[in-house]
Amino acid sequence: MIDTVNSPYILAAEDATFQSRVVDNSLQGPVLVNFWSRKAGPCLRQYPILDQLIHHYGGRLLLVNVDTETEIIVTKEYAVTSVPVLKLFRHGRVVETWRGYQAEADLRKVLDRYVARDSDRALSEAVRDYAEGRTQAAFTGLAQAIVDDPENPRLPVAMCKLLRHEQRYDEALSVLASLPDALRGLEEVTQLEASLVFASEADMDHDIAGIESQLVAMPANLDLRRQLVAHYVVEQQYEPALQTLLSMMEMDMRYADDYPRRAMLRIFDLLGQQHPLVSRYRSQLVRYTH
Repeated sequence: MIDTVNSPYILAAEDATFQSRVVDNSLQGPVLVNFWSRKAGPCLRQYPILDQLIHHYGGRLLLVNVDTETEIIVTKEYAVTSVPVLKLFRHGRVVETWRGYQAEADLRKVLDRYVARDSDRALSEAVRDYAEGRTQAAFTGLAQAIVDDPENPRLPVAMCKLLRHEQRYDEALSVLASLPDALRGLEEVTQLEASLVFASEADMDHDIAGIESQLVAMPANLDLRRQLVAHYVVEQQYEPALQTLLSMMEMDMRYADDYPRRAMLRIFDLLGQQHPLVSRYRSQLVRYTH
């Protein structure tokens, strides 16, 4: 039986309380949702591991149990068709999903990326230093924190965001390139890397209107179109950027070592794979590359 009485960090959610107990709480910290059923043996074997994990993290992770036999609406909403299923929520959305029984070590390997760590204090101090104009102190503090805790992905991400604000794009990209593969594969890291690449390519001595005006006179100039793509992305005008890349594919698919394809994939990373523009333009990309 799953017990939620003996810990303030373990709750049960019903359809009516899921928003407040899971989604709203995930704005403050990570929330692990355990979709379970008393009829499923793997759920009962999984729970002692979850209970142990919650106490290991000591309040830095909230566990919310959802009984799939009674909470039909939320179970259907999150496409839970078999149990156990674990979903980790952060900032109001699902960031990780596990299906079936999970070993403690495998869960901790992923959860450690999201649960607050001691080194996060250094991150907070660095952000405060930067906001108050102590720029060098902010970068020095973050650099030391990264050395002390290289497994905390929030530290290099924060470093790169500050470098981006300083328009030191190449330095930020170097930091990301030095990360271990496990961290480089995180969605936030791939999105940040994509935004930095386009920012580094955008010549800020020109603007969108100026580049578009030049293209009227030189419509076949692919270098100008590449600049236009970079500016569109920096200005978060993603569909015009994708349309421009399609026009480049029509003109020369292999331009600049396959730039149109690579740039489109990078925009997909930036938007996230569930974005409607991604599904719409992925089929266009397939048409040009096959």
